[in-house]
Amino acid sequence: MGWFWADTATPPRSLAPQSLPSSDAAPPPGCPMHKATSTSPFPPQNSSRSPADASSCPISSPNAPLSPSTAKPSTLSKLNPLNYMPSNLSQSRSTNQIIALPTSRTTSSIPRGDAEANWEYPSPQQMYNAMLRKGYDDTPEDAVESMVAVHNFLNEGAWAEIEGWEARFSKGLGYGWQACSRGEEGFLDMPQWKGDRPRLMRFMGRPGDLTPKARMIEVLGRVWPSKFASELPFDRHDWYVQRTTPGGQTREVRYVIDYYSGPPEPTGEPVFYLDVRPAVDGPTAAAERMLRWGGDVWHRASGAKAREMRHEG
Repeated sequence: MGWFWADTATPPRSLAPQSLPSSDAAPPPGCPMHKATSTSPFPPQNSSRSPADASSCPISSPNAPLSPSTAKPSTLSKLNPLNYMPSNLSQSRSTNQIIALPTSRTTSSIPRGDAEANWEYPSPQQMYNAMLRKGYDDTPEDAVESMVAVHNFLNEGAWAEIEGWEARFSKGLGYGWQACSRGEEGFLDMPQWKGDRPRLMRFMGRPGDLTPKARMIEVLGRVWPSKFASELPFDRHDWYVQRTTPGGQTREVRYVIDYYSGPPEPTGEPVFYLDVRPAVDGPTAAAERMLRWGGDVWHRASGAKAREMRHEG
């Protein structure tokens, strides 16, 4: 999940999220592009379905090598510094490959932070080549297109969640309190934010680093298995997002995404759950979490829901 490549700047073109494929094929364990120390995907979770750390970017130019003066390029110098992914992975058919895989790439709905364009997803052929480079030489070739579709779908869902957070808090905590105190449904009746959209600056997969929340939920799952999931997420990403305030200032906000797998649908379609929230890098992010997660509780406790129902009646 979460990998985009930006070899060339492409014109902005937003596409609707792809539907989950009707296939038994599931994504490889975590993201093969990010996998370093992760384990295989975990068993189904009991958590609820969501509606759908790297250091600073090492250099300012998104596609320049990290070490241009090095005579023999290192592995790191071949990576796109925005996402630490190979920037020139071949579209050529691999040795012993039987099935011809598409080489076309889908443009996401996610704006890039370095250009007036959207991030691009890898083609099925690029993904297959990437998995081979990572040692996943037993990947069924006929499952790669489904894997790409699932990855793209999850990224679109994660971005939709991030936009929901930004719509509430890009105007500041005061507006965020007004929005969250109305509950999730009540927020939709408020005048919606019409400023600059957030932009994805860069991201990094951290499958081996559990978030504190994931650890806490896992412990609670052991104590209260009927209420909390006892399994750990199979992947974790940190996304760095550019937030634009009403005054035109921009700042970077880090979001944390935990990926959970669930029981497949009766049709065989895989099911995933995303837990998307701002990382607690300061008091503002902590306040945003408390306001968002406590909004529905406050809305009910204040009697607003009952008053709304009487008013509608």
